[in-house]
Parts: sequence; structure tokens; C-alpha cells
Amino acid sequence: MSEPRRVLILGAAGRDFHNFNTVYRDNPDYKVVAFTATQIPDIAGRKYPAELAGKLYPAGIPIFDEVDLVEVIQREKPDVAVFSYSDVKHETVMHLASLCIALGVDFELLGADKTMVKAAVPVIAITAVRTGAGKSQTTRYISHILKSLGKKVVAIRHPMPYGDLAKQACQRFAAYSDLDLHKCTIEEREEYEPHIDNGFIIYSGVDYEMIVRQAEKEADVILWDGGNNDLPFYKSDLHICIADPHRAGHEAIYHPGEANFRRAHVIVINKCDTAKEENIVAIEEAAKKLNPKAVVIRANSPVTCDKPEMVKGKKALVIEDGPTLTHGSMSFGAGVVAAKNVGAAEIVDPTPYAVASIAATYTKYPNAKGILPAMGYGDQQVKDLEKTIDATPCDVVLSATPIDITRVLKVNKPMTRATYELAEVKKGQLEAEVRKALKV
Repeated sequence: MSEPRRVLILGAAGRDFHNFNTVYRDNPDYKVVAFTATQIPDIAGRKYPAELAGKLYPAGIPIFDEVDLVEVIQREKPDVAVFSYSDVKHETVMHLASLCIALGVDFELLGADKTMVKAAVPVIAITAVRTGAGKSQTTRYISHILKSLGKKVVAIRHPMPYGDLAKQACQRFAAYSDLDLHKCTIEEREEYEPHIDNGFIIYSGVDYEMIVRQAEKEADVILWDGGNNDLPFYKSDLHICIADPHRAGHEAIYHPGEANFRRAHVIVINKCDTAKEENIVAIEEAAKKLNPKAVVIRANSPVTCDKPEMVKGKKALVIEDGPTLTHGSMSFGAGVVAAKNVGAAEIVDPTPYAVASIAATYTKYPNAKGILPAMGYGDQQVKDLEKTIDATPCDVVLSATPIDITRVLKVNKPMTRATYELAEVKKGQLEAEVRKALKV
């Protein structure tokens, strides 16, 4: 018998674990020697636990920081490195490929279908070209359409397992108490709370075969609420990809967003109300070239400020969704739009007042300077966020994260929210596609 092929999985605590579970776990032809981790703070230095890794890995599998990739390759001597995370420039992927190849290691990307699990009920998948394009509000919009059609909807969210992986294997959220029970980070709450607010159950975790088998027991339709610009984990009856005209052209230069753009049944060009017409048209032209069979729909993303009188004429500190400003590479979001719309006198730059991990975030993602990303991957980072807000000289804080962040933060500044939803330019197009996919 030949020796099993030694595999190193390059990840970021999400797609990497799913690739392992669907392709390598319990497969004697492969031996996964390690994972590497990047993008998310403090996720390296852990183990993929034996409880999830299967009978071939009684000691679990170590997770190292990607900055130590060369050392890991030299020590573990893998035959192949499997790239398994998202929202990365094609150029960056190929630099990693070149590094691995130079070290004598094959470099591999798994095909989409190979890792997609089949559900027992129809699946509608929401994905994107880039982080921050508008997946969450699109998922909410589609869930309301399904509810109006009399369908029982369960959402399954792309993984964000930043804590105890074994305990997070399969998580179900139906109330705020569930968020506290599972000790959710700000990033997790941003994705789960809006579904709970709208009366929908949401699942997430690590083992997505286990998750879907539980979710399908209480659903007529499953909504895949994607993370970053990753591909769906489930075979989809309707695949919707969100494109962002504020980042026109990115549909062809980011992985795996381009694959979503090419595979989708429907491409929604979001934020048309704040974008240049030439950029909207550029995405429409890209769709004709890369995915001519897709239905292309224009949509707006109207922003509402809960208490505009608190912001008008005031010096406002704006908090935006963290991932949108970090690996999403945006320099502003809905909060800046809302602040300008209601007449803020000034948007205060918090960068000089940032402390510890928040200051480090600006060093790593200089595009975020001027706005405060809602970083909260752990208790200490939440404290750093609070200290940064308290130190910033402003009259009011305008938060445009998808949650009521006051449930998590305690600061000495008055705070109000900006919220945003999806609004089709031509109403009824998405409902028609949902009806077609479900044959209703």
C-alpha cells in the first residue's frame, strides 16, 4: 500500500474545516498534518479537536499561524497545500502558490461541487463577490419572500467558530439567550441577531453535514447565508451572488468571488442608489461576459438613521461592520452614508485614539482609517473598542453594524444606529426567481 498523501490546509477557521470534513476526514488516502490560519485574530495556536477530526486523528490536528508557513512546510513535509479561505486577491493566491511550489509542495484548490453537501429540502444560497456587498440584507429580504409564500425558513450561516470548536460543532440560535449561551462575539452577533429579530431560526458551527441534518428537520427551505465571498457549502436550487458597484471590477480579481459570479443563477447589483451608473453598467457587462445565463437585477440599499436629530450638526464617530473594512477593503459603509445624509457636521477620525488591537487593525488595514471597524473577536478586543470610543472626541456615536451594539458595549458617549435593507429597483424580480426555483 502507498503512503497517504500528506496535506496542509491553508485556512481562516471556516472553509478550511469544511473542506477537511467533506474531503479528508475518515479518508485513509490522505493525512492532514496541519492547518494554518490567517485573517481572524487569535485563531492560530489551537487544535482541530479529535471529537471533530475523526478516528484517524485521535490527537486532533494542530493549527499554526500562516506567517509561519515556510517553517510549517519544512517541518511537516506536506505533499500538497490546499488553499481554503476567502476574499483574497487572485494575485495573493498565486503568491502563496508560488511559495509552496518553490518549496516543492503541490498547490491545490478544491472544486466547488466536491465540497457541497446535499440537503433534503430546497436550498437558496446567498453569496457575494466581496465581503460587505450586502449578503445579510439580501438573506433577510429573501426570507420574507419565502415567509409570504407560506414556507418555513431556516437560515444556515457560514462558520465563525472562534471559541471551543468541539462545543461549536452545531449551534442553533432562536433567541438572544442563545447568543449569550454560546458566548458569541460581536462578529457572530452581527450575523445572527438580525435573523432572530425577524423571527427566523439560524444555525451555524463547524460540522455542516451535522448542521444541515438538524436544520432540515424544521425547514421547508434552507437559506445559505454566506460569509465573506465564499462558495456555498450546500448544493443550491437557487444561487444568488451580490455584486458591489463601489468595487466594480472586483468580480474578476478576487477568489472565490469570481467563481460565485460565474456560477450564480442570479446576480444582484446592490447599492445602486449610492453608486455611479458607469460602475453599475461595468458589472452588467462583466456578467454578460462571465455568466451570460445569469439573471441580473439592480437593487438599492437605503440607509435609515434611528435618531437623525442626534447626528445633525454634530461631530460623529462612525462605527462600521468590521469585516467590511478589514478583508473587505472598503473605506466606508452605511454609517458614513447615514451620517452625511442626516447632516453630520464632521465625521471624527478615531485613528489617533485607537488602543491595542484596534490600533493594530489600522496598521494591518490602513484603508479603514477615519472610521471605526466594529472589531470584537474576543472580550479583550471589545474592551479595546470601548476604550477607543471613550477616548475619541465626538458628540455622538453612529453605529452601522447590523446589531444593537449597545448590548455588547458600555461607553460614555450617546449612541444611535443606522440600519439598511435591500430594495429592488424593479420590484418582484427576486420573488419571481424564488418561485421559479421552488416551482410555486
